[in-house]
Amino acid sequence: MNIIIAGCGKVGTVLTAQLSKEDNNICIIDKDSAVVNRLASAYDVMGITGNGASYSILAEAGIEDADLMIAVTESDELNLLCCVIAKKAGQCQTIARVRNPIYSQERQFIKDELGLSMIINPEFTAAVEISQLLCFPNAMAIDVFSKGRSEMLRFRIPENSILDQMQLKDMPARLGNDILVCAVERNHEIIIPSGSFTLQASDIVSLIASRKNAVEFFKKIRMKTNHVKNTMLIGGGKIAVYLANMLLRLGISVKIIELDPKRCEELSDMLPDATIINGDGSDEDLLYEERIDLMDSFVAMTNFDEENILLSLFAKKKVRSKVITKINRLQLNEVIHNLDLDSVVYPKHLTAERILQYVRATQNSIGSNIETLYRLFDDRVEALEFNIQENAKITGIPLMKLNLKKNLLIGCITRGDQIIIPGGQDMILPGDSVIVVTTILGLQDAQDILQE
Repeated sequence: MNIIIAGCGKVGTVLTAQLSKEDNNICIIDKDSAVVNRLASAYDVMGITGNGASYSILAEAGIEDADLMIAVTESDELNLLCCVIAKKAGQCQTIARVRNPIYSQERQFIKDELGLSMIINPEFTAAVEISQLLCFPNAMAIDVFSKGRSEMLRFRIPENSILDQMQLKDMPARLGNDILVCAVERNHEIIIPSGSFTLQASDIVSLIASRKNAVEFFKKIRMKTNHVKNTMLIGGGKIAVYLANMLLRLGISVKIIELDPKRCEELSDMLPDATIINGDGSDEDLLYEERIDLMDSFVAMTNFDEENILLSLFAKKKVRSKVITKINRLQLNEVIHNLDLDSVVYPKHLTAERILQYVRATQNSIGSNIETLYRLFDDRVEALEFNIQENAKITGIPLMKLNLKKNLLIGCITRGDQIIIPGGQDMILPGDSVIVVTTILGLQDAQDILQE
């Protein structure tokens, strides 16, 4: 695809890095010439210094032949203008990042009236992710497939767990549950396991199941499944507003600690049912005064990654159930991986992931279409959901007879309202959606799962 990316911040950089690897022709646009030159050199893409809403700049970038325009500058209005002009000039598909909560109730109207292919809001997306984790606190991460009918949950096996030293092939008989373990991280190594694989304490396990079966499984291994009753949020930014509204609707009590007095007044007006505290969330005395020890959960989401990390490490020893850390800088991945944090949410990573999903889906294919895409374990694993079409060559054949690539697993088949955790005799049929988990990055069609 010919893709133009306006805005070379963190999201623009991630998109440039990934999309250039996947045989796309990329042109980046930014007002900062140093940033443009650095990215163009690093990823061997075309770079133009200028305003992405300028027709002459877009013409220089090749807008007439472009398939997709992605606008991820710091300005919502500029992103929308970039997309409108690109649509008029080149008839390409358009994606705009729009972050201001003012537009949150108008997203569908804006998308339809301006003819945008997609609007992405990083803060809203992050709030959804955090609310899911607070509703299932033992999960480190939750990814949703099949329009909510199946989920992939990631969790760490605790010491003295019934799962310690259990072989996967023994799990159905011992736990009697319809779930599938699809990936395991052990000592920083990623394993797509077979039935003979033996689980160990401290393994980070990804499993696929319906929400009902996942709840039953966690109950049987004696891990908490009920959502938290209260939470303390440090930082009153956009994510806090979206998240607080979601949690209050679920009956979860919300307390927000925010340093800026003016912002506290705004939060009080926007969130009358939440408790708003004006103070420094890194003040240990204030945290004790606000009874951090009585909190079920704690979310650190200030604008400073280092502060969020330190607060989370402190809260992990005080809070009853769940601690979540918001991180902005993707470069901190390796450091964070070695810390004893509970769940980490990267808003910019989530934004890039959703856009990559859309790009892969529009590249479309012979026998399937990508419905959902998640990148797991620091981007070393992909979980993809394919919609299977009539002419797909993988249909009507028992899975045991398919010549699948190594390090790849078919995790789930959704057929209507039926969720199938597949065995060797199961077959993929036209109209199914199929979840594939693999360390092979860049699959674009369900038929790519077969050995050539």
